[in-house]
This record gives sequence, structure tokens and C-alpha cells, in this order.
Amino acid sequence: MRGCITRVSLEAESNVQKISDFVFRIVGSGSGHEFLLKGITTLILASGSVLILIPFVYMISTSLKDPAQIRSDSTSLLPRKPKMAEVNGTLEPLYQVTMDGQIYEYALIKNVPGGLGQFVDPAQPDVIHELKINEQKQLYRLDIHWENYPEAISAMPFWRYLGNTLIVTFVGMAGMLFSCSLVAYGFSRFRARWLNLLFLLLLSTIMLPTQVRLIPVYILFQRLGWVDTLLPLIVPQFFANAYDVFLLRQFFMTIPLELDDAAKIDGANPLQILLYIILPQARPALVSVAIFHFLYAWNDFYEPLIFLHTRENWTLAVGLQTFDALYTVNTHLIMAVSVLMIIPPILLFFFSQRIFTQGVVFSGIKG
Repeated sequence: MRGCITRVSLEAESNVQKISDFVFRIVGSGSGHEFLLKGITTLILASGSVLILIPFVYMISTSLKDPAQIRSDSTSLLPRKPKMAEVNGTLEPLYQVTMDGQIYEYALIKNVPGGLGQFVDPAQPDVIHELKINEQKQLYRLDIHWENYPEAISAMPFWRYLGNTLIVTFVGMAGMLFSCSLVAYGFSRFRARWLNLLFLLLLSTIMLPTQVRLIPVYILFQRLGWVDTLLPLIVPQFFANAYDVFLLRQFFMTIPLELDDAAKIDGANPLQILLYIILPQARPALVSVAIFHFLYAWNDFYEPLIFLHTRENWTLAVGLQTFDALYTVNTHLIMAVSVLMIIPPILLFFFSQRIFTQGVVFSGIKG
């Protein structure tokens, strides 16, 4: 008997040694280090993704909850409601109780001092069992309130705010793409004295805070009669900005000059080269700056708050903030409007993710 035990233990030690040698060979090799690094990187990214998604999931969950649950069971991610059973004409909460190794569904009819409760079988309410409440599990059922969304939309001029936001976003986006493409094309394709100095001067405007130029710009728009209209949010986009010009210029410079020369031989002028050679090649970069502008204009709160005074001209960002102030106790409605506001940027990113990624890394053209 002792010999058998010794043999089994020697075989186990041998198997453990083989496994450890195999792991050591994998980790010790170059491919092993790469595998381990990829595994650690994936784990870190997955953990970060979970942390980022928790507030988003909580927002969606809260938007589907009943106000009573938000006050009494706010930590639960599921919109739920306690299961109830009728006992002697009164609705009582159901619990999953354990007695003598058996599991039952009993209703709690009364709390007793000492953390105890009186539980009864709804089918036989005459038999009362006194059990510790904290040792029992309360039962819930899924309770989704889709009506929170139409109620939230009707509580504010949502469609008016949405229309204003779409006008500011897409008209401004068109102006930004038009002006920034022209300026970036000039900086990347033409050669002139002091051109690099002008480009550095343009980039230096990025360091100028918006608050510094707020008062002069406001006075200008006021004298033009544009205050309390959407024009102060749209017209400036037609005069380019340093950030998007820089991104487009860097991408344009990756496109070979030989394509321009070939187009010139065919008789194309500079504007035709931009329209038929540069812009088709720069589609990833154009999509990237368009997405950046969409996110900026869609979420912009500061400038609409300054320039828009009338409620009918507000954008969604300003309207949501005011809605939050007026309906502080109605958390479910605030979360419902927030979910509606965050859906368009998410859809835009998912549908243009591949092109957006190419534009961010400035891959240029191949071959």
C-alpha cells in the first residue's frame, strides 16, 4: 500500500515538473514574452472598458426605472420591482425562505423586533413562521418603464432643441470641411516665403483660451445683430480652425506630389487637383475631423449658453442642463433624455469606425 502511494506521488511530482518546464519554455522564449505582453495588455484594456461602461450601463438602467425604485433600490443595475402576493386582501412582499433544508416562497406580513419577521405561505396564511429577515432572499421581477422616454420628450421641447442642434452641427461641419480643406491644401502643397511662420502662427491660436476672446467676439456679434440666433455658432466654422487644419495638412503631406504633377500635365488647375486628387485620397482624414467636429458641436454647452438667450433657440446641451435643474427629483427622466442625446455620437462612431481609425493614424496611401 505504501509503495502504491509513493508511486502516485512520484508521478504527480513528475507531471507538475513537466507542466512547469513547459510554461517556463513558453514564457522564456521571444514568442512567450509577446504572448504574455498581449495577455496583460488585453486584460488592462478589458478592465478599463468595464470601468468606462459602468456609468453608461447605470444611466440606461436608471432611465428605465420607476421613481420609487430609484429612491429605495438605487444600487441595482436592473429595473426591478419586489414580487408581491395577496395575503388576506393585502399585498405583501415575497421572500425565498429556507426551512429544514427546503426552499419556499413565503410572504413577509410583519416585522418583529430583533431582526425577525413573520412569514406565511400565501396559500395557507394561518400558519406563521418567525425567521430572520436578513437570512432570507427577497424576490424581484423585471419592471421596465419604457414610458419614461416619451414622458421625458414631452416634458421639454425636445424636437425643437434637436432641430437646432442638427442645424448647428451639420451646417457648421460643412463649413469646417470646406474652409479647413482649402487652408490645409495651401499649407501642404504651395511654397511661399514665410509660409512655415504663418503655419506656426496659426497653430499658436490653439493656446488662446476661448474665454480670452469671448468679450470681443460677443460685442462683434451683438453689433451684427446675430446674438440670440444660430449664426454665431455656424458662421465662425467657415473660417477654419487650427486644430482641423493641422490634422488635414499632415494627411495631405503623405499624398505623393507625383499625383499633382500628373494632374497638371493633364491640364488640371489647383482647385481641380484638390477636388479630384487630394480630397478623394484624404477621405479617412475628412471623416475623422468631421467626427471630431460633430462631437464638439453636439456636446458644446459653453457657446450656446452665451449666445442663445431665447428658449426656442437652445440646443440640446443647454436644454438638457435646464431640464436637469427643473426636474432634479425626476432622475429617471433626466437619464432618459441623456440616453437619447448620447445615441447619435455612438451610432456615428460605430458606422464610421474603420475610416475614422485610418484617419487618426494618418496612414496615407500605399503602393
